Amino acid sequence: MPTPSMEDYIEQIYNLIDTKGYARVSDIAEALAVHPSSVTKMVQKLDKDKYLNYEKYRGFILTAKGKKIGERLVFRHELLENFLEIIGVDEDKIYNDVEGIEHHLSWNSIDRIGDLVNYFKEDEERIEQLRSLHTENETENNEENK
Repeated sequence: MPTPSMEDYIEQIYNLIDTKGYARVSDIAEALAVHPSSVTKMVQKLDKDKYLNYEKYRGFILTAKGKKIGERLVFRHELLENFLEIIGVDEDKIYNDVEGIEHHLSWNSIDRIGDLVNYFKEDEERIEQLRSLHTENETENNEENK
């Protein structure tokens, strides 16, 4: 299994290839806020571990193994974003919260969160009930803090 850092790179490469058709070292460095030399080192490691095929000065492509992991990582990220949105996390906090927790959850936990997201999405009334509960709790907390 890839390390959390490797996962970040694979996910970013997968997203770039999916949206642009290619991924360049400079694009990855910008997206992950790292130096291009760090990207090159990681790309070489990902090549060694068979997640991508890298040719110096020519670029790289994800292997079947890399694509499969990339799809799963993107699914995990989007699922966690959906989950945090459903439970009422402020929109401006969702991305950073997902980045902070996604590498610390087992795939079993991810699957159970997926079940919960599906449960809420099956019936919008459930989401509305949860949001009402959230509003009630905020109101009570505000009154207690006066």
